[in-house]
Amino acid sequence: MFRATETQARKTTGTIKFPEFEGGFRKTSQAAMDDALNELSAHKDEWVSLEIEERIQILDEMMEAMKEVSEEWVAVSLEMKNEERGSFGEGEEWASIWPIFRLLRIMRQSLEDIRVSGRPRIPGPIRERSDGQVVAQVFPQTQLERLLYLGTKGEVWMQPEVTRQAMIEEQALPYRDPPSAGKVALVLGAGNIPYLPLGQSLYKLLVPLQVVILKLNPVNAYIGPIMEKVLRPLIDRGYMRMVYGGVSEGSYLADHPLVDEIHLTGSDKTFDAIVFGVGKERHERKARRDPRLTKRIEAELGNVSPVIVVPGPWSESDLKYQATQLATWLIFNSGYYCLTPRVLIQHKGWIHRQNLIAKLGDVFSSVETRRAWYPGSAGIHESFMAEHPEALRFGQVEEGHLPWTLIADVDSTREDEIAFTTEGFCSLMAETALEADSVAEYLERAVAFANDRLWGTLSATILVHPKSLRDPEIAAALERAIADLRYGTVYVNDFTGFGICWVVTPWGGYPNDDIYDVQSGIGVICNALMFERTQKAVIRAPFKKFPNPFQVTKKRMPAFTRRLAYFDAEPEVGKLLGVFWSALTA
Repeated sequence: MFRATETQARKTTGTIKFPEFEGGFRKTSQAAMDDALNELSAHKDEWVSLEIEERIQILDEMMEAMKEVSEEWVAVSLEMKNEERGSFGEGEEWASIWPIFRLLRIMRQSLEDIRVSGRPRIPGPIRERSDGQVVAQVFPQTQLERLLYLGTKGEVWMQPEVTRQAMIEEQALPYRDPPSAGKVALVLGAGNIPYLPLGQSLYKLLVPLQVVILKLNPVNAYIGPIMEKVLRPLIDRGYMRMVYGGVSEGSYLADHPLVDEIHLTGSDKTFDAIVFGVGKERHERKARRDPRLTKRIEAELGNVSPVIVVPGPWSESDLKYQATQLATWLIFNSGYYCLTPRVLIQHKGWIHRQNLIAKLGDVFSSVETRRAWYPGSAGIHESFMAEHPEALRFGQVEEGHLPWTLIADVDSTREDEIAFTTEGFCSLMAETALEADSVAEYLERAVAFANDRLWGTLSATILVHPKSLRDPEIAAALERAIADLRYGTVYVNDFTGFGICWVVTPWGGYPNDDIYDVQSGIGVICNALMFERTQKAVIRAPFKKFPNPFQVTKKRMPAFTRRLAYFDAEPEVGKLLGVFWSALTA
């Protein structure tokens, strides 16, 4: 999810100070990085053969540490982003703590399952689609989750060649057939949300069983000392190290002979710089298909995320609800997510098209703008405005802030359209429309447009009214659309960001091993049930949920997301009642 190059990243920690910060951000010396890698290399084989009980003990210690630091974590994040206590921003920060608790708990449960039966338990049915593709339902995991997330179901779709037997046999395979030697993985962490570097590191540790050296991005180095407290059980045992720095430190680590594999969350430009070099070298190496780095590298690199709106009998209430949803998804983290909706696709002839745009504007107008804290985002916004001076801008813009921005009625036939080819990593989204003679034809065209015209393959959303699905033709067209979308996560009727929060649904681009056109990346994270050869996650939710506290119009979202985080750390009926109460009163 890192979008600006690390050379653009400068000190953005507000009034937070660390003595190690020099020249704009905290750096680790090459000697210290060498020491860290030598320590990891000495323990990599030990990690492969470590008993399950010891791994579970480590996760238990991390969970307790996370409980102890969560309040501090939120406090320093609010200070860094210049957000106030009690604001929607605080609710966002607790929402980013929530999946950390969830990841620790579900990974622990997967290890318990492996200890007992050799593989994590699949909580739902396994089925085969009409073409033979294997699908496993993985969410909800428990009865409490069924109550809390009523009507939401998540599936993992396997790659077409994977049989039901192969899916099960390959699940958590390194635990039954351990690698002959350990490996050291370098994680180059994202700058926009600290959950990701921690989650990526745990994935590399617990699924392929690799020890990890984590280099935090300069943008999120402020959270490093707190994150180290959570990772201390791994650090003290010699299975993990954290280092800091920018481009030079990342390059040194990537090229280091003791680093076996790399996981990057960043931009495709950063990926290309690591694999092929920069400037003329990069273009020449790509042209002759001669990478300078031949180590295995996995990456999550962003997306021009589409939202396909299926025309239907939406009421005024429906339009207001979905406009609030769409605006909230952009406003989350000030638009600094790779999964933020970037292109709203509508049917040109739908009678509610302009009404939905107007209601989106109403929501944006009611929300205060925020400081543009992510490096380079002001320049990105400026480049989009140069192409689209007609863009609708909302909110009172203070110095250092960006407006909520909607570029409506973008020409869908324009080949070089910036909104389709470039991820607008800021508080910005576009809208375009497609002509079609029927809803089924529109869905087919919308899928083709998303697949072929929008950059990236990470995540896509479809919004469809339940009354529309009473028409067998539309219902069948929806199923074809879900199957045909070449995205790693397809979410029906909700925010694709939940896909990464569930942690049992794999998160990453559509399967791709082409380093020469990497787009949204290679490989997955999350995937707590440890599947191999996944194709996509498909998650379906109700068109409208009541209550729905995940909306920018809710004034007490912090209380809800804080309760939700602590519930997922230790799910209990009493805590569930507290979550329900917070949702009702948000």
